[in-house]
Amino acid sequence: MAEEMRWKYFSDDRDARLGRSLSGTNLALAGDYNQRIVLQSIRRHDMVTRSQLVAMTGLTAPTIMNITRRLLEQGLIVNCGRTEGARGQPAMRFMVNADGCHAFGVNIDRDQLTVVLLDLAGRVRALRRHDEAFLLPEAARTIIAGLMRSILDETGIDVDRIIGLGVAVPDDLGKVPLRRMPEGYAIWTDTDVGALLRPIWSGPLHIDNDAAAAAIGEAQFGLGLVHPSFFYILVMAGLGGGVVLDGVYHRGAAARSGELGFLPHGDGMLQDVVSLSGLRHRLAGAETAADREAALEGWLDDAALALVPVVAAINCLINPDAILIGGGLDRDVAARLIRRIQDMAGRTTSRKIPAEAALAIARIYDHAAAIGAAILPFLDQLLPTEGSLMKRPGD
Repeated sequence: MAEEMRWKYFSDDRDARLGRSLSGTNLALAGDYNQRIVLQSIRRHDMVTRSQLVAMTGLTAPTIMNITRRLLEQGLIVNCGRTEGARGQPAMRFMVNADGCHAFGVNIDRDQLTVVLLDLAGRVRALRRHDEAFLLPEAARTIIAGLMRSILDETGIDVDRIIGLGVAVPDDLGKVPLRRMPEGYAIWTDTDVGALLRPIWSGPLHIDNDAAAAAIGEAQFGLGLVHPSFFYILVMAGLGGGVVLDGVYHRGAAARSGELGFLPHGDGMLQDVVSLSGLRHRLAGAETAADREAALEGWLDDAALALVPVVAAINCLINPDAILIGGGLDRDVAARLIRRIQDMAGRTTSRKIPAEAALAIARIYDHAAAIGAAILPFLDQLLPTEGSLMKRPGD
């Protein structure tokens, strides 16, 4: 791994362009940004020619020629032959080289650890999951290291082609009270996750909120390619959310946007009901299949009733193209929850809201936070972001 690459834990480079300051750019940043745009254009299509890239990006033909030459030299794209059946000289076609580079993604949650290895095409090359509730930091690090070694042994991928490690972890991991959480779990509140993992990973390291990572992953490789503005609801041990507008993840003034779980609900919070921990609590006393189905039906009713006003508020305040649900619920349960929300909204909304977004299951559903975390190194080094074009003081 190149030592000159800077270590960066947090993700300010992915903030909106005018979020905090007015920043200019320079020729070097503009050139890098153009290369990111071209690589992104190639990645989003199976095969493209240089003339198609000119039309897609608005860049000149000589610029496209130079950029594609560099991408070929770097091994990030491959020449996949020439077009057939066209008049004149057949045009050379390019596609992304899935093996050009890879990234690790880790999701640390209250009930499990997940590690994935993602390639440049967005495919999961290997995945490991460890199910154990309320792991303490040192134990989590040991397990993560073992899962990463297992993936490297399985895939045989050269570590030099792994450009970084992304980590998705819930905000306030050790602070938010959940059922059966031991008192000692509060140690996570004072744990620097970057420092914790540095002994097992010396390369670029990126840390983000789990819902943010899931939403960013969906924007890059999921339904965000169809719906550039969406709200992501992540149902895990807790409940989180993410806001993506015009393809850009929005963090808010204190980087806490989308925190659905903390919305008041009865005497507690919304995530007391709408979460895996809430569902497990409801199922705990069910001994037979019939008991479990009855408990699940009751939870679906309560969760949908709690989410109907939340979905209405999202529609009215943000006006997204879609509201997507992802996380740890079984897909069938998530689909039933969506139908229940839609049915209840039709019965309980007394006045039609101005615009209703489609409510759907996210495309990147299973292990969404870990996959989204693995995308963070690609965004930092290879793919276009608003921050990658902006010159920061001191640069």
